[in-house]
Amino acid sequence: MLYIVHNVIILEREIDLSAVRAQGAGGQNVNKVSSAVHLRFDIAASSLPEQLKERLLQLKDQRITKDGVVVIKAQEFRNQEQNRNEALRRLKAMVQLVAVLPKRRIATKPSRSAQRKRVDSKTQRGRTKSLRGKVTE
Repeated sequence: MLYIVHNVIILEREIDLSAVRAQGAGGQNVNKVSSAVHLRFDIAASSLPEQLKERLLQLKDQRITKDGVVVIKAQEFRNQEQNRNEALRRLKAMVQLVAVLPKRRIATKPSRSAQRKRVDSKTQRGRTKSLRGKVTE
């Protein structure tokens, strides 16, 4: 069970973890040991609340496929267990990002003094610029 935030959890059976060989430098270890981890998480088939599912699917993230499956590959570490924890941490961070609702903005008007200051600064700036013109005698 992966605890996300408040009462939101992701069950272990909803996450598909598979070990693959890592890419890049690493000597013989990279050729012999499957230390990288591929994490697959199907958003639609998960037990997440519907609001979170919708917000996850609306994310413009390259790790989410067209079919609504989150694919994360972790290969930073030489150890498979550390890569597994890193992949789960990334999934958790992604879900936490959409779990926090943005604050609703309340439209306000600028005060009279703020409007006056703005106009005064614009006229002062205009005077400064007008003094930069050509000098004629």
